[in-house]
Amino acid sequence: MTAESFPSSTDLIGATGMWQPDPVRQLRADHTLEDLLTVPPDAPRVELVDGVVHVAPSPTEDHQDIVSLLWSWLRAHAPSGYKVTAGMSVALSERDVRIPDLIVRRAGGAGTRHFVTADQVVVAVEVVSPGTRRTDRFAKPGEYAAAGIRHYWRIEQDPVHLFAYRLSDRPGRSGFREYELVGDSPDLIKLTEPFEIRLPIAQISP
Repeated sequence: MTAESFPSSTDLIGATGMWQPDPVRQLRADHTLEDLLTVPPDAPRVELVDGVVHVAPSPTEDHQDIVSLLWSWLRAHAPSGYKVTAGMSVALSERDVRIPDLIVRRAGGAGTRHFVTADQVVVAVEVVSPGTRRTDRFAKPGEYAAAGIRHYWRIEQDPVHLFAYRLSDRPGRSGFREYELVGDSPDLIKLTEPFEIRLPIAQISP
């Protein structure tokens, strides 16, 4: 990969002084993972979808409370060898980078890195908000499945309800591997993969 054709951070600042992606490259849809590494630190959080840069929506307080509570619970209950991280970029491919609300990944690697690759992610978690329903229910699960992420959890709000999915070993009706529901509850989630989980939903509810 190369970022030689990507403008410098100063070239990406518009008349308002705010960072923005190069509009020409947005039209060509040819941004890459390496391009995102040149984004200035004071820019908004961005994702990359099929070569197009998208600004990640700002979460609500309830959304962040659920993420924080789940992070604390998983960190206390995950076996050694796993690490739980919130807001970490995941490179699904060279042209696709998403930011799950939370991931469970295999431990290891430098703590200074800005992203992990999909093969390191064991569970990707999304908390659904009004502005992310379509993305979290349809787009992201398809992308995570295509990248081979084994487990996907979707958490709905009002009331809090967790849906746990596992990647099927066989192609679905689409011709590709798809997620299959292995558990859902507004009260208690019990799972055997990726490790033994008995999660009372009240403990992750704001």
